[in-house]
Amino acid sequence: MRYYIFSALLLALFLPTADAQNSGNNSINLLTQKKGVSIRALSIPNENTIWASGSKGSIALSKDGGKNFTWKQIQGYENRDFRSLHAWNKLEAILAAIAAPAIVLKTKDGGDSWYKVYENTDTLMFLDALHFKDSLNGTIVGDPINQKLFLLTTKDKGEHWQEAASTYFKSTLKEGEAFFASSNSNITSVNGADFFVTGGMTSRLWINGTAIALPLKQGEKTTGANSMAINPSKNTMIIVGGDFTKKEDAANNITGFEFSSYAKPKWNSEVSLKYKSLSKWVLHKKLGNPHGYKSSVVFINNKWLITCGTSGVDISKNKGKNWDLISTESFHVVQKQPGKQAVILAGADGRIGYLNFDALQ
Repeated sequence: MRYYIFSALLLALFLPTADAQNSGNNSINLLTQKKGVSIRALSIPNENTIWASGSKGSIALSKDGGKNFTWKQIQGYENRDFRSLHAWNKLEAILAAIAAPAIVLKTKDGGDSWYKVYENTDTLMFLDALHFKDSLNGTIVGDPINQKLFLLTTKDKGEHWQEAASTYFKSTLKEGEAFFASSNSNITSVNGADFFVTGGMTSRLWINGTAIALPLKQGEKTTGANSMAINPSKNTMIIVGGDFTKKEDAANNITGFEFSSYAKPKWNSEVSLKYKSLSKWVLHKKLGNPHGYKSSVVFINNKWLITCGTSGVDISKNKGKNWDLISTESFHVVQKQPGKQAVILAGADGRIGYLNFDALQ
């Protein structure tokens, strides 16, 4: 979302320093840091490989599960902010930069060199997030142009991108409704369905181009949904957000859905997918509020969740019904480490941290 980039300077005033990592009030271990770099995207394709990207054309890569990180600045793109990232392995990854011109870069040598796979010079361009549903098929979502969702798709591992046909969208974005480029986690796909969450003046869940209202804080350019997560059994969705200018405000910062019949959904590409068409989809009302504004959320298993933001880090052991604030440190994004009951977190000043959930049992 365009106004997010301007608010970043305001948010920075409230961010704790990296020294707070050693304050002893949590179990998050600092793995690396890079002063002046804000990390908004993580991709962890396997237990040993961790990619991170963000401002100043910066990327970080670990090939040993976080023990060591190599920091690089992409030549020619030192002033770009890469808030979207997907990695296939330790060699192949793809990045998208916010703001105009829209740029998508890919590497096949671990980030030593990058080549351009997409560019759009329209001054209204602002790419917010990217997601791959499998090794070949990916999607990039951008802020609306003339209130129409901007969507790019690829079928060849990101080598070529095409703008999705306007007929894909059954709804039109409302005035002031857009996406937050806060953690590359407001888009996902499950069992053939594409999910997006919007924020701003209006916050909605989009399912295959059809929009559903969300009971989240909204009505201001700084409010609404930021991130979504679906558990491994694919029967629970959690959405978090809030107001990023009021980091301690926890009111209406979470919602979710239970969809127990999701295993055999009646998808029909010829008919708009409506909320009520899946009879077992119900609003997940028994949710507690994590502390303050949250920009990222992820499931550790079918019941355990972790969410983070400038307000700190919270965990839930019961699908979001109750939350415990385990750290007041600011992190923008969190992702699960495959093969482990652990997560990687990242945020301001290039701070990348590690949290092992086994220690919290």
